[in-house]
Amino acid sequence: MTTIKIAGVPEHFNLPWQLCIDNGEFEAENIDLEWTDVPEGTGKLCQMLRDGSTDIAVILTEGIIKDIAAGNPSKIVQIYVKSPLIWGIHVASKSKYQTIEDVKDSTIAISRIGSGSQLMAYVNAANQNWNSDSLKFEIINTIDGAVEALTNETADYFMWEHFMTKPLVDQGIFRRIGDCPTPWPSFVIAVREEFLEKNAEAVATILEIINTTTEDFKSIPSIDRTLAETFGQKLEDIQAWLKLTEWSQENFSETKFNTLQNQLLELRIINKKSTFAEIIKAL
Repeated sequence: MTTIKIAGVPEHFNLPWQLCIDNGEFEAENIDLEWTDVPEGTGKLCQMLRDGSTDIAVILTEGIIKDIAAGNPSKIVQIYVKSPLIWGIHVASKSKYQTIEDVKDSTIAISRIGSGSQLMAYVNAANQNWNSDSLKFEIINTIDGAVEALTNETADYFMWEHFMTKPLVDQGIFRRIGDCPTPWPSFVIAVREEFLEKNAEAVATILEIINTTTEDFKSIPSIDRTLAETFGQKLEDIQAWLKLTEWSQENFSETKFNTLQNQLLELRIINKKSTFAEIIKAL
C-alpha cells in the first residue's frame, strides 16, 4: 500500500475526493490517499507543497502558477474544475460601504500572501480600473479571521467564494456588494516534482479514479442534498452552484496555458513568463 498525502480546501468542489476515499476506490488500487482539509487556502497549500507536508494539492490555478514561477518545485498535472470561481466581494453587514466603487482605497482582508483572496483583489482592481499598487492588505488566515476583521473594522472587505460565504450573508454577518469571477479555470491538481518522478503511475491512477467520479458527479442521486447537508448550505444555493460548476478531466493545452499566463502577466499577478514545460506535466 502506497501512502500519498493530498490537501485541499474544505469546500463543495472537493466532495468527489471524499466520496472516492469513503468508497475505498483508491484503496482498491493499493493507494492509501490521506486527505487534509486546509481552510487557510492557496497560500498554505503552496507552502505545504514546498515543505513536503503534502504530495498533491487541489489548488487555485492562479495561486499555484504564481508560486511555481517563484520556485515551488511542483507541476500541474490536470485542470480539476474548468468553470470560473465566483468570488463574492463582502463587507460587514453594518459597513458604510454600499458598492464596489466605495471600497476603492480601503483595506482588504486576505487569508495569506499569495492566496486567492489576495490575487483576486488584483483582478477586481483591474476590472474597476484602479491602481493595483495602492491596494492595502490585512492577513486574517481563515474565514473566521475575516469575520473578526470586518466586524472590528481592522479590514474593510473580503473576497471569498460566493456560495461558501453565502451562509454568513444570510445570517447578516456579511453583506455582499458584488461578484468577481476568475477569467480562467478555477482549480488544478498540482504534485511535488520529487514525488511525481518516483510515483507517476500512482498519480495517473489517482487521476483516473477522480475523473471517473467527477464526470458523473452531478448525476449522483440526491447529490444536491448531500452537498447542502455536508456544507451547511441551502438546497437552492447548492442547486444554483451545481449549474455553474464544471469539472475537468484534462490538462492544459499549450495554447490555453499561454493565454492564461498572458492574462496573469497583464494583471501583474506574475512578473515573468514560465515555459509550458516548467509548469505543466502530462501524465
